[in-house]
Amino acid sequence: LRRYLDDAHLADDVFQNTFLHVYTKCHQFEAGRPVRPWLYTIATNAAVDAMRRQGRHVAVSLDQTVGETSDNEVRSLLELLESGAAEPLEHVQADERRQIVRAAVNQLPDFLKQVVILAYYQGLKHRDISQIMRIPVGTVKSRLHAALCRLHEAWSATPAAPEA
Repeated sequence: LRRYLDDAHLADDVFQNTFLHVYTKCHQFEAGRPVRPWLYTIATNAAVDAMRRQGRHVAVSLDQTVGETSDNEVRSLLELLESGAAEPLEHVQADERRQIVRAAVNQLPDFLKQVVILAYYQGLKHRDISQIMRIPVGTVKSRLHAALCRLHEAWSATPAAPEA
């Protein structure tokens, strides 16, 4: 959830809501089916709902940590900006690329977006995605292919998109 939402506090809230939902809907779980896909479905839907509620505006704290130096010293975004080194530019460029990809993923139809999120953001296998979405594995693969084709088109159409 933290990787998907990019906000630790929101991820914690969604995590709690997920387990509250699991508790209140446990009677709907089909005995004999794997628990993991059912749980991922609930968590994914809760995360999508939270992102819709939150909107697209993300506040960034200049005090947040962004990495370590070669001396294993933790650095904040403010320190990186003040240093004037090449690292902040690289971080900004990487963030811009992530934002472009995230925006392109958000433009996908829901049935494609959900497969991309489960496969690439959650790291699930095709079989698990198939169980979560209750579709055949072949459909998962074809949707991933269609989504990647659309993302490639969106990336190519982006002005000054770096070659990937």
